[in-house]
Amino acid sequence: MPALEGTVLVGESFEPVTGRVVVEDGRIEAVEETDTASTDIILPAFVNAHTHLGDAVAKDAAVGLSLDAAVAPPDSLKHRRLADADRAELVTAMRRTLRFMQRTGTVSTLDFREFGREGARTLREAAEPLSIDPFVFGSGDASVLDVADGFGASGANDDDFGPQRDAAADRGVPFAIHAGEPDQTDIHPALDLEPDLLVHMVHAAGEHLERVAEQSVPVAVCPRANTVLGVGRPPIRDLLDHTTVALGTDNVMLNPPSMFREMAYTVRQFDVSAREVLRMATTAGAEIAGLDCGVVAPGKRAALTVLDGDSDNLAGSRHPVESVVRRATALDVERVIC
Repeated sequence: MPALEGTVLVGESFEPVTGRVVVEDGRIEAVEETDTASTDIILPAFVNAHTHLGDAVAKDAAVGLSLDAAVAPPDSLKHRRLADADRAELVTAMRRTLRFMQRTGTVSTLDFREFGREGARTLREAAEPLSIDPFVFGSGDASVLDVADGFGASGANDDDFGPQRDAAADRGVPFAIHAGEPDQTDIHPALDLEPDLLVHMVHAAGEHLERVAEQSVPVAVCPRANTVLGVGRPPIRDLLDHTTVALGTDNVMLNPPSMFREMAYTVRQFDVSAREVLRMATTAGAEIAGLDCGVVAPGKRAALTVLDGDSDNLAGSRHPVESVVRRATALDVERVIC
């Protein structure tokens, strides 16, 4: 493919470089500094660090409901709607959501998929015709790991996930678990399972942060969803000071899985820089899932989002990283290379 030219956000620091990205056989061959007339902005494609794509069958159905009423297993509105949906409806809803994510710059999503082996297979089917490649955290018993990429637990207060954690360790795949969303009672029990990823950590206190650092456990935060459900604000600054933090959009029934919206909300509401937020939306999620993307650098997979820097929204930008995080929208996406 022809080289991509414009302002390139290079490496983990996202340093803006005027030049071009040379791609060969699906990988970045070189990043070259050179004069160019292109106003495009080239950045890593996003990795959404936490979703529940099955919720796409019930968009906005939970408006005004509490966390338990909206999404808590096993009898919440979400789980009732999922149980009522047939396979074709689920596949169509998830495929359309994945297509939206792909068109808006996301190359992969770390999805917690309900309903065991069948649920994981349904998501695989939904993704088959698309370029976006979901990383599936399966549920149920340990046999789901025959189909899924890892295990995703609802929370340490909900069940005994020891067998699933052991099975994931035996297979060398990640074990992830929700923790600290409604309160902090499940955080220490979750950490006792030695997870590879914690999700939410809204109510993490100093004692939890110390354990997170000691165990080197990354965290996926979903600040918009936490706000919608009224559970509080994750201590993102403190989390960043202790571990790797990635950005997710959580339940599709609550919010569209737009990383642009999530980034803009996060940088405005929390004590974080635009560069930190962009890393949370790209590099961090890729590292957590072991994906060969998330950074524009030679040797990496060419998973890139190209923005029109001369769009009516972005024209005149003086600080590309700030503009990508604070201002850019789906309408500015010119091309997604997966």
